[in-house]
Amino acid sequence: MHLYRCLLYNRRLLPYLEALAWQRSLMRDRIHNPHLDDVLILLEHPPVYTLGQGANVEFLKFDLDKSNFDVHRVERGGEVTYHCPGQLVGYPILNLQRYQKDLHWYLRQLEEVLIRVLAVYGLQGERIPSLTGVWVEGRKVAAIGIKVSRWITMHGFALNVCPEMAGFTKIVPCGIADKPVASLAEWIPEITCQEVRFHVAQSFAEVFGVELVESVHEDFTVPE
Repeated sequence: MHLYRCLLYNRRLLPYLEALAWQRSLMRDRIHNPHLDDVLILLEHPPVYTLGQGANVEFLKFDLDKSNFDVHRVERGGEVTYHCPGQLVGYPILNLQRYQKDLHWYLRQLEEVLIRVLAVYGLQGERIPSLTGVWVEGRKVAAIGIKVSRWITMHGFALNVCPEMAGFTKIVPCGIADKPVASLAEWIPEITCQEVRFHVAQSFAEVFGVELVESVHEDFTVPE
């Protein structure tokens, strides 16, 4: 069985807009040349709030015009979410024509990647019908929001490993008011993003059937 290559970029902390410009550039390149290798970026972001394309600002608990928070509306699906250090973010840039041209399938695959990672730690990751993401004991530990153009994906998933959770109190995460968010550190106090990266990469390779090739990210500058 032929395994597609997938370039793996491990970055520590990267400003949100820089990562966004990098993803857009990778997506553009693959729309123009669908034969390019797939990519998985794993990183953390400085504190930032992002709103999906049709997200409702009422899920922000602060005044957008008078806040000092870093807030961006972007082209992914989903409502408002929060990123910060200690949360591991994955951005797969995949050509779904190599897998299945089915967005629901793709979302379920991303959930499966994270469910397998949780199983490594003896935690049972759960899905909730009609909602996207992964829960443990009724608390959301991973959010997923994607954008797909000509079957090339961008954006992805965010797994709360050991973040400072206070930032989540300023929003209604993903617009879901009745289900709390949590981090893996609540079950595994010593857990770190560094160790979880390995398990995420391994699980991703298994679920999507790809060969991960560790790559070095040339410094990417945000276009003016």
